[in-house]
Amino acid sequence: FALCVIFLEGCGDAAVTTYSGPCSPSSGEVSRVIDGDTIELVDGTTVRYLLVDTPELGHNSQNDDCFGAEAKSANESLVLGQTVDLTYDEDLCEDIYNRNLAYVTIEGRSINKILLERGYAKTLFIYPKDHPNAYLHENDYLQVQEQAQEFQMGLWGACE
Repeated sequence: FALCVIFLEGCGDAAVTTYSGPCSPSSGEVSRVIDGDTIELVDGTTVRYLLVDTPELGHNSQNDDCFGAEAKSANESLVLGQTVDLTYDEDLCEDIYNRNLAYVTIEGRSINKILLERGYAKTLFIYPKDHPNAYLHENDYLQVQEQAQEFQMGLWGACE
């Protein structure tokens, strides 16, 4: 569970700038929520939310991380069965696990940011060697995390 910072600025409606680059798809219906920061679309595409990291769910008889089940449940309530729009950060399309790395929105509302605002996630920065080390929403997400942390939202108040 990596680096984080949060700030709650107007919970909910966050405008997302669209980057029309080589990454795809640009939208899809969510058929399954894998965990708090990963979804699967009807076409089988796995999408990992860009810049956020939620507590892990236990695998192979391991226990869930603190707030992992809550993060998954929150993600399900936001996106399951919904059509999501996906935007990407420059040419950063996939991670090493072949999951699409995307900002996920529904009707202009940033799901990534909502998870940060409500304390279900922390910010996570993964800088591939060919990435310019700056993300489109980096400063905004860091501020959102800082505020959630300050107000002990979600995992910030529940986990040590």
